[in-house]
Amino acid sequence: MKINMLTLPLSETEVDSWLTVLASVSANDLPQLPAPSRTEIVGRLRVPSARGRAVLWAAEEGAGVAALVLFSEEANRHTAFVDVLAVPPHARRRGVGTALWERVREELLADGRTSVEAMVDLGGPGEAFAESLGFVNVLPMAWYEQELPDRPAPVPATPGYEIHTWHGLVPDAWAPAAASAHGAMEDAPSGDMDIQLEPWTAPRLHSVQQLILDRGGELITVAAVTPEGEVGAYTELVLPDPSGTRAFQYDTVVTPRHRGNGLGRAVKMHMAAQAAGRYPALRRIATTVADENAPMRTVNEALGYRRERGTAYFQLKL
Repeated sequence: MKINMLTLPLSETEVDSWLTVLASVSANDLPQLPAPSRTEIVGRLRVPSARGRAVLWAAEEGAGVAALVLFSEEANRHTAFVDVLAVPPHARRRGVGTALWERVREELLADGRTSVEAMVDLGGPGEAFAESLGFVNVLPMAWYEQELPDRPAPVPATPGYEIHTWHGLVPDAWAPAAASAHGAMEDAPSGDMDIQLEPWTAPRLHSVQQLILDRGGELITVAAVTPEGEVGAYTELVLPDPSGTRAFQYDTVVTPRHRGNGLGRAVKMHMAAQAAGRYPALRRIATTVADENAPMRTVNEALGYRRERGTAYFQLKL
């Protein structure tokens, strides 16, 4: 099986082939989910990650694709992330996945990486394949989904806090406070993952947000702020395809000294109301939560999120 390394930017033919592979895999392995959006896939293929160098491969005749991100952050130059390794049903059991993995592994070793991570759905072919390569589940999680009602319930007031909603980049005046709140993610469950957290600054926050916009997506941030200008809690909603039916809840954080005030629930309720009013095609919001993060699972359940499927971060030491 011939495996070709792709050169960015990809041609229209290469993009079409990539999308065909992912659509076939999704239809077979995750039929309950909408098909991959061309807008999202094109954005991810043509605008590389801000966190490092992307390397892409494709098997001949549309038999499979793989994508690797080699982190450029100083704290993570020892590790990397397998963003995609997909083989459509018709090409399975022919050694395509193994051939793609060997190219990924060669790149990792040549670049001096000592570990690699991947996010893998549990109970399916991906988990069995990852375990056969020696990957270990280091952070069990699950996908949860919330159905958006036609008429969102009224959002109660949040005494002592003002709710701010920002579309796109967080305004410059608020970026330092928002970046500081992002730092509270450091106490979120991370299992035994080898990836190190980078300090959050206003420029880094804007860089991450700009990547979403450059890829054709849209971003909403809802924050609970104090009269003194501190961000006590925030949540982010990302629409990789603004015309699609499914969005993703990214981080939801309540900073330590503001916990116990119901802020996590408040910002999520405001977010759902904002999304329902702004995006008429949107029907579902999906998010991941670590199994050990009981407080966030409790908040999500109260808001109508239901477990959709298990997933996990898997890791391999090279």
